Amino acid sequence: MEARATAARELLLAALEDLSQEQLKRFRHKLRDAPLDGRSIPRGRLEGADAVDLAEQLTQFYGPEPALDVARKTLKRADMRDVAARLKEQRLQRLGPSSSALLSVSEYKKKYREHVLQQHAKVKERNARSVKINKRFTKLLIAPQSAAPGPEALGPAEEPEPERARRSDTHTFNRLFSRDEEGQRPLTVVLQGPAGIGKTMAAKKILYDWAAGKLYHGQVDFAFFMPCRELLERPGTGSLADLILDQCPDRSAPVRQMLAQSERLLFILDGADELTAPGPADDAPCTDPFEAAGSARVLGGLLSKALLPNARLLVTTRASAPGRLQGRLRSPQCAEVRGFSDKDKKKYFYKFFRDEWRAELAYRFVKENETLFALCFVPFVWWIVCTVLRQQLELGQDLSRTSKTTTSVYLLFIASVLRSAPAAHGPRVQGELRKLCRLAREGVLGRRAQFAERDLERLALRGSKVQTLFLSKKELSGVLETEVTYQFIDQSFQEFFAALSYLLEDEEAPGAPARGVRTLLRRDAELRHHLALTTRFLFGLLSAERMRDIERHFGCVVSERVKQDVLAWVQDQAQGRPTAAPEGPEEPVEGTEEPEEEAEELNYPLELLYCLYETQEGAFVRQALRGLPELVLERVRFSRMDLDVLSYCVRCCPAGQALRLVSCGLATAREKKKKSLMKRLQGSLGSSSSQATRGRPQASPLRPLCEAMTDQQCGLNSLTLCRCRLADSVCRDLSEALREAPALMELGLLHNGLSEAGLRVLSEGLAWPQCRVQTLRVQQPGLQEALQYVVGVLRHSPALATLDLSGCQLSGPVVTHLCAVLQQPGCRLQTLSLTSVELSEQSLQELRAVRTAKPGLVITHPALDSHPEPPEGFSSVL
Repeated sequence: MEARATAARELLLAALEDLSQEQLKRFRHKLRDAPLDGRSIPRGRLEGADAVDLAEQLTQFYGPEPALDVARKTLKRADMRDVAARLKEQRLQRLGPSSSALLSVSEYKKKYREHVLQQHAKVKERNARSVKINKRFTKLLIAPQSAAPGPEALGPAEEPEPERARRSDTHTFNRLFSRDEEGQRPLTVVLQGPAGIGKTMAAKKILYDWAAGKLYHGQVDFAFFMPCRELLERPGTGSLADLILDQCPDRSAPVRQMLAQSERLLFILDGADELTAPGPADDAPCTDPFEAAGSARVLGGLLSKALLPNARLLVTTRASAPGRLQGRLRSPQCAEVRGFSDKDKKKYFYKFFRDEWRAELAYRFVKENETLFALCFVPFVWWIVCTVLRQQLELGQDLSRTSKTTTSVYLLFIASVLRSAPAAHGPRVQGELRKLCRLAREGVLGRRAQFAERDLERLALRGSKVQTLFLSKKELSGVLETEVTYQFIDQSFQEFFAALSYLLEDEEAPGAPARGVRTLLRRDAELRHHLALTTRFLFGLLSAERMRDIERHFGCVVSERVKQDVLAWVQDQAQGRPTAAPEGPEEPVEGTEEPEEEAEELNYPLELLYCLYETQEGAFVRQALRGLPELVLERVRFSRMDLDVLSYCVRCCPAGQALRLVSCGLATAREKKKKSLMKRLQGSLGSSSSQATRGRPQASPLRPLCEAMTDQQCGLNSLTLCRCRLADSVCRDLSEALREAPALMELGLLHNGLSEAGLRVLSEGLAWPQCRVQTLRVQQPGLQEALQYVVGVLRHSPALATLDLSGCQLSGPVVTHLCAVLQQPGCRLQTLSLTSVELSEQSLQELRAVRTAKPGLVITHPALDSHPEPPEGFSSVL
């Protein structure tokens, strides 16, 4: 191939060097109007070019052999037919007849689209059946959001609402690359979401719809699907051009011409979170599309725009990964895949069950199980739930056996599938299951998703029952023979089996990894992200109920040592981690980005809470959180599931627990119109009268957490909300919680953009006779007169002993009112902190008078200990 290219270059140069200066000038002029597949070399590159320059430009723009065709046609149009004929004859002698397979880009574009339509028309179901992609694809909710949500994620009430989530139809997919308010079109779009949410299926549907002419019409000439995990496991090196050729129907694709117009290319990088962080200088991203390099360098070059900076990228990644990728992406536009809407859940259910009666029965059961219904926004989990319920209905079993965490649903599904094996084969299948789990663990720890036949033979799994049930076979045409690989039917299954391996296999058994689960949990930050779902599954399997299920289904007694090791690891997390977050009023400098490692640490506490949530075992969660007396969550844009997880852990937290939310967004998914949303809220209020129901305010996103705080088992002692922009609806729910929270002794409200109405309703809750809050810290500049509501709490609160108003702005009248209240007999306040509060001399005199009248009251202010002469004519109003 290279010899033909060299020969073509030599022929082209020789033909051009035979031209006179006048002929060369005429050739250049005609070349400007000699497009191939609708494109021609830009005029600026041709001005003043000599024979050598022209030969180089033609070769680079069209490729060596197509350049000969362009030159020959241009010579004929410039009336140099003798030179054109001589070039044709010399080409025939050295290269043979011109290959008819060498199509122009415009011709090849049609051929490539037809190839994509054929290759991607069908996708494999979980049970290995092939179904049409248009039938398999279910529309999901996709919500646009900023690439890097900052501390001001939740705007004030008067700011416009963020754009609502839209169903993933052709119109939504077209909008992914639409221009922003400034007219700029993003070149990188990130689709993020949890495992199993349908990111890969959405990416494949985008590729298919592009080939069908429904997407990016007139904008994208070629689109390529790059499965990152699969490519990273390829041995050896290859160039981006090689990866492109692998997706083409033949090896004669005009790759150079395709790459020459990179702004018309779309690369879909599926599973980009599999790319590790950039290494040393020798692992720098690839910059040449024809350079042979490892897949990590080629994909890293695309991701960072070092390679083809003008090409479009569509990147899919798990929800926890964008922070890790942030430093490598260039001005990305992010969108969140939120899964099914409630309406689409029902549609999917009725599509899955052919029997309408069974569909209605099963759907009603799941709908009434709020936690399980919330989990089913993930299509893959929904599929598993439907499969399990159908099996239970067919066997006449009680649907209540279906559990409510992802782990329990996966476990029940696997047990149901294995139950199809004959009873006599039970022990053998259990042995095969242990080997399958070991294979999954080896893959997860080694970052491998594909396994060779020798891997299955080593573990005696080839041809086994579990292989046919849980592994899919893939055949790739090689040079000498067909290469056969295997992978789990879904990546999440591999991670589940890897977690299960630690419970099915004794750590001392031959082949077991040294120190087992302890080694898994103590991985470095990079691999810990990769193991996040495996770790969640591990926690879920450790609940007493799940351990009994494992023993019943798989005949294995799980050692309590695994559970104790996990518990010890959780309690160790408090060591070396800061327990307090900055509280000052300083805002981050616009345009600055957080270091990648810091972003990883900020998300880690939430991931730990997800792990604890999976156990659904209150005693375990309570014991685990004793090692983490203060939970700090910073810069988290809470989803509904995030708040459910946090609320569960708060409900189970031990006495003395503190929770601090800093710069967190509390936005809700606006999936339905307000009218229908209000109807649902009204229908859920129960015993209240219809008139009261109509007048009750809409629930805030923080309501699940507020309800958890009122649980009699909740030991939450301290709650701090800092720079969270609390809307009035949040203040209402928080006020209700303050009246009943059994253990809450301290409340911090710092720089939350409270409105006067919000502060008033919070003060009502604090003044409630049953409120146990003893320490209240309010830092809210700008609400001078509204602070009178906080002052009013002092009259009625039987518990409030410490009030910290540091950093607030107190006007003279407010201070006068404060001093009057402090001297009333019903005021039990013991400490008042006014640090960093600017006070007039008259206000200072009033406060000194209060200290004299109530010596047991500690009032802190830098100027209070000085004693200037009182102004002439001054008399205390007290």
